[in-house]
Amino acid sequence: MLSAACRRLVPALRGPRAPSAVAGRCLLAPGVRSFADQGGRAEEPRTFHPELLRCLVCPLSKKPLRYEASTNELINEELGIAYPIIDGIPNMIPQAARTIRQNKKQEEVEQH
Repeated sequence: MLSAACRRLVPALRGPRAPSAVAGRCLLAPGVRSFADQGGRAEEPRTFHPELLRCLVCPLSKKPLRYEASTNELINEELGIAYPIIDGIPNMIPQAARTIRQNKKQEEVEQH
């Protein structure tokens, strides 16, 4: 019985799927290469492409993010959090984000 269900699912899973509209925009962003384009070449340092900000939003507030090149982070000003970018890939897990408002308050206290 299970094998019959699996046989019906396999063609659906193997068939080509069109990317969603958002994924399609991200895949077509300038400088984004497919895995097939990387065959046999030496690894280059990966950098974040600010063009991806068109399709990325904060997972908590669903608001747009700002790229901060000096810290290599995506900033949500409203919530006061920063998501790290590691090897050109934004880590959008809320637990990985650091708070930035607390740091600003500490800087103000140190300046006075």
